[in-house]
Amino acid sequence: MGIQGLWSLLEDYSHIYQDIRFRDSKLLVDGTNLAFYLYDRSNLDQNHGGEYLAYQVEVQALFKTLADCGIKPYVVMDGGSGASDIRLNIREDRQRGLLRRAQGAALKGRRAGIVPPFTTTVFEQTLNDMKVPLVRCFGEADGQLAALAREWSCPVLSGDSDFYIYDLPEGVLPLKHFQCHAVETGRGTSYIPCRQYTTSSFCAFFNIDPQLLPVFASLAKNNDVNLREINWVQFLPADRPRKSMKAARLEGLLSWLGARTDQTAEDTLTAAMDLIPPMSQQAQTEAQTEVQTEVQTEVQTAMLEYRLPSSSLRGFFTEGTAPSLPAEMLSWAPEWVRASLARGDLGADVFVHRRKILRIQVEHSALQSCNLTSRPLRQVLYGLLLGQGGGEVLEVDRVGLELDSVKVRPLVQGAAQTLRLDSLPQADPAVRLQVCLETLGVEEETLEGVPAHLRLPVAVTCYWLRRASPEPTLLKALLMVMVQGELNRRTGGKTGWQGDTNHISQPPGFVVAHSLNQWQACLRDASQLNLLLCKPLPEPHFAWLYQGRLVHRRQKQLQEREPEVENANFISLYRRLLGALTQPGANRRTGGPEAQLRASMEHLHLNTQDEEEEEELGGPDLG
Repeated sequence: MGIQGLWSLLEDYSHIYQDIRFRDSKLLVDGTNLAFYLYDRSNLDQNHGGEYLAYQVEVQALFKTLADCGIKPYVVMDGGSGASDIRLNIREDRQRGLLRRAQGAALKGRRAGIVPPFTTTVFEQTLNDMKVPLVRCFGEADGQLAALAREWSCPVLSGDSDFYIYDLPEGVLPLKHFQCHAVETGRGTSYIPCRQYTTSSFCAFFNIDPQLLPVFASLAKNNDVNLREINWVQFLPADRPRKSMKAARLEGLLSWLGARTDQTAEDTLTAAMDLIPPMSQQAQTEAQTEVQTEVQTEVQTAMLEYRLPSSSLRGFFTEGTAPSLPAEMLSWAPEWVRASLARGDLGADVFVHRRKILRIQVEHSALQSCNLTSRPLRQVLYGLLLGQGGGEVLEVDRVGLELDSVKVRPLVQGAAQTLRLDSLPQADPAVRLQVCLETLGVEEETLEGVPAHLRLPVAVTCYWLRRASPEPTLLKALLMVMVQGELNRRTGGKTGWQGDTNHISQPPGFVVAHSLNQWQACLRDASQLNLLLCKPLPEPHFAWLYQGRLVHRRQKQLQEREPEVENANFISLYRRLLGALTQPGANRRTGGPEAQLRASMEHLHLNTQDEEEEEELGGPDLG
């Protein structure tokens, strides 16, 4: 999660970096960091639910550029908190910051650096389609990624300043200085201009012993109130220019460390504890010592993150073997669960910690969290993972502008009662499908006319129509975008979505945005359940499924006038999806919009001539 202020400090002393021409090399990629950075850098929508197709284009372009320059990327994704809870407080602080930024984005339409829910999913799907080697770790990827970079003697591509602490032979290529859009050619070969960071250059500039870097990072990142009271700025040389308070504190800490010549990391850490101001003038020596001991233990634990093990990723990239789990972890778990955890398919939060920190989306704080709509889906997932008596799961979600925790009971009912976790992959596929559809409240016959990889989104939409609050009123807009995306996916046709910056700063309508947030939350949790059930329904092509600003614009257009649609292929697929959503039993909500949905065929002014869907479909230009 990085060291706050370190990036700004290094930009002030940019000669620490070395300018290089990068080509013909292995490259280890901090996948989670890159996925978020690419989305944020690309000026795509963050406030209406995401623009996944344009994002996919950005991902494809970057990795094509790497290939053109002879660079072989190996991508490593975070898989959650893993076995350790060391960073739980940091994760919760980050959630609180996201809450505040999400509120500002909802009210004023500003970009607040909140990536949409399926960003990493689209990133991974795109790289899998491109055959780029990719693995998701059991826990956070930093240590494993750094260990492999040391073994392979190749650089790491990341914007996470934690990598500035690891002693890596080829260092780090900071994302901000990786000029993939400015590829140059010299002597018949292409290369990417970029900057390279190494700990040797950093330590030489600040005159500190490399073994003290973990001490520096752990002291700088620790949020303990006692450490925050240390006045590191007092150690700044008098001739240094004035900086921001964060940068000044960091440089003061580095200056203090530079004066600790010939001292071990342990001695230096003990000396740092002596700088903690007394709790009060009347504080007892014994109490002060207790505080220092407690803080020192906490910092020592944090320092362990920078002690590199042998990488468990090498076997995956060279032989395809799943990364190993910590030796003491989950010996009681079924083998397939262990393998899934090791690959990062199943996060450790629920299975190990009985906890789920739920995603923050851009929505008005006066409305209830969009995650409440999909809680029944998560309860079934918890039930399959933990069993009926497996204990409650602590869900961390927002209530207004505050984080709150609530205990949620796992649920095992219906066909799910016949499944056992240890033999779930061998269970009858029909039973696994039944569990998925029962949870979503959909009959299998309802999906008969729906293309295979749209069946999960359609089933989720049925669930959403019953459960969402307030009751959804924008089904037509959602379906029109879903149909347009599917037809364009099949033909590679023009989307009309890329480069669309209309209303980029306009805040979304609160109710419309909230309803679509609920739909994405339902789709995300249903996708996790489907994955746990070994994909009885095909995984959707998420990049083509939903485009946030386009859905909002379609909804606004539908409120003003009904569009004329004459494309036969569009009409045919729209009818199939709408028919599935309006079948008796598909929408059981009392007083629900079923009659209105049935009438939408006429209200949409669709050409009603019966035509069979062709093998190769073309999409209308609705842009």
